[in-house]
Amino acid sequence: MIVSTDALPDYRGAVSMVDGGFDPLHPGHIAYFAAAADLGLPLLCNVAPDAWVARKHPPLLEQVHRASIIDAIRFVTYTHLATGTTESVLRRLGPRYYAKGEDWRGRLPEEELAVCAELGTEVVYLDTVLDSSTALLDRYERRRSDC
Repeated sequence: MIVSTDALPDYRGAVSMVDGGFDPLHPGHIAYFAAAADLGLPLLCNVAPDAWVARKHPPLLEQVHRASIIDAIRFVTYTHLATGTTESVLRRLGPRYYAKGEDWRGRLPEEELAVCAELGTEVVYLDTVLDSSTALLDRYERRRSDC
């Protein structure tokens, strides 16, 4: 179910949250969603805006399309289309858990850590890093240039 920004406070303390660009979506993302769902609460996936994805590469899919695909994944209960920062979503939502891949340990932005500490949101690092969208696109580009 797609959740509006205005409705986020309705889920305060009652969900786990994951977030990212998910462009392209790959098996590591599915493992991430499954592990976050295993935390025992409904899972809300915060889908980053196209402008955030564009800092890494031109978006392959628009945010609305990425969100509709993610919303169809069985591990994801709620999907949110972010319009601002992750910090602002964390502040409005106040999830019980904020789940990130283990590769984010030690590099999670200070403002995200601060809002989690302020709200009592537990940051959980999941050992589900199987690939990355950036690495997947790099491999694709190398194969294209070899042809």
